[in-house]
Amino acid sequence: MLFSSMTFLWILLPIIIIVNYLINLIQIEYMIKIRIKNIFLLFFSLLFYGYGKFSYLCIMLVLISVNYIGGILISKKTLSLIRTSILIIVITINLLVLFYFKYFNMVVIVIEQFMEKSGNLFYNLLYMKGTGSLNIEEIELPIGISFFTFQAMSYVIDVYRREAKPQYNLFNFALYVSFFPQLIAGPIVKYTDIEYQMKFRVENFAKFLVGQKRFIYGLAKKVILANTFASIVDEIWKLDISNLGASVAIFGSFCYAMQIYYDFSGYSDMAIGLGKIFGFDFKENFNMPYMSKSITEFWRRWHISLSTWFREYVYIPLGGNRKGKKRTYINLFIVFILTGIWHGANFTFIIWGILYGIILVIERKGFLDVLNNNRHKFFNWIYTISIVNLLWIIFRAPNIVLAIEYLRQFFNFTSNNSIFTYLSMKVIIVIICSILCMGVIRSRFERFYIRHIKYNSNIIFFTIDFLLQYVLLIYSILSLINGTYNPFIYFQF
Repeated sequence: MLFSSMTFLWILLPIIIIVNYLINLIQIEYMIKIRIKNIFLLFFSLLFYGYGKFSYLCIMLVLISVNYIGGILISKKTLSLIRTSILIIVITINLLVLFYFKYFNMVVIVIEQFMEKSGNLFYNLLYMKGTGSLNIEEIELPIGISFFTFQAMSYVIDVYRREAKPQYNLFNFALYVSFFPQLIAGPIVKYTDIEYQMKFRVENFAKFLVGQKRFIYGLAKKVILANTFASIVDEIWKLDISNLGASVAIFGSFCYAMQIYYDFSGYSDMAIGLGKIFGFDFKENFNMPYMSKSITEFWRRWHISLSTWFREYVYIPLGGNRKGKKRTYINLFIVFILTGIWHGANFTFIIWGILYGIILVIERKGFLDVLNNNRHKFFNWIYTISIVNLLWIIFRAPNIVLAIEYLRQFFNFTSNNSIFTYLSMKVIIVIICSILCMGVIRSRFERFYIRHIKYNSNIIFFTIDFLLQYVLLIYSILSLINGTYNPFIYFQF
């Protein structure tokens, strides 16, 4: 189910909020009330996820059971060998489930190509073309499996490290894994970050207003900005890529960069906002990434929860930067190959991760010092945003062959295609708003933003902000009613 669907906005969300409020009115002990709320939120979280397909829910329940039992067993054992063996078994089960649903189709394509050996094998592999000789049906990817699998694994690893206490309450652990705001597309939440909140959390009107604001702005980002760019991007990618033309190719790359940012950050905003409405505080997942002055900085600002996960559970265990520069570069490279693989079973994601790994190693080897010492930071920004945009093309392409062809179009000045085909007054306004809202205004007026807008300490700005929220909410709902195009990019991961 989508946060931006009519079913969620008009039926499920109001019911959850109202019932949660009614539970608050019950005159019972605080701890009992929290337990009732947790069970209630768990029920609706499972309903939210199972709404799309019941089999998806069964897969998630199996993983919840495996990690719940694994965490308890690890905590009870004292011998290091036994604890390590249990951890390896649990992690292996998680990764096997993830591999089967996410990468099995790619393995089938590779095997079929090697069996057939017809035509150009290398070309066919890059094109991700199966022959169908194995006659194996394509496996459907459960929504959000990468997110809740990583979340469950982080709990077991933290229990193994003695950094988290085991959760003996199955309902609470199931809620941690399946809590609907961040279930499908993150942010990836560590158990230690919300362990206390599951037992003791604050719900009040002020927090509700903050959550409401965050949700509405996230919805507007998604519906008004991301969806507008998404329709343009899809139209461009339906054209003959070999004759796209420089202007359309560049415009398409810009639109996709904006689409994926406002789509994903909009979802994160909605998730964080919903969390606050129910008393949970999730960490930020984006921090003006398109204002970065280096690729290193970009990855500190983009998809922060995923970067943090790989740093804590892959990079540091590999040795981090403690074993010399050469080992640091290798560890960094490994992390970004895995980041690419995490995003999907396609050579596009693997190459995307490899290229980011190479660039980050180059920056770490000394180029980052050059960037930091450069007084003309605008050129740093041009360097960063150019690389990010170019690599988004590889990320978006259905295969490497089309990605390379698209990149070649940056130098095609003979095509008859024109960007004016896609420009309207609405699109122009959306482009202007997207550029301003990606951090241009906030970075220039940071103190003003914090004092008057973020915390609404001024009654005038509070009133304007409150009115703007409802204008955006009404416009977003009208857009959803009038349109049918409403995908989330990260649902496929």
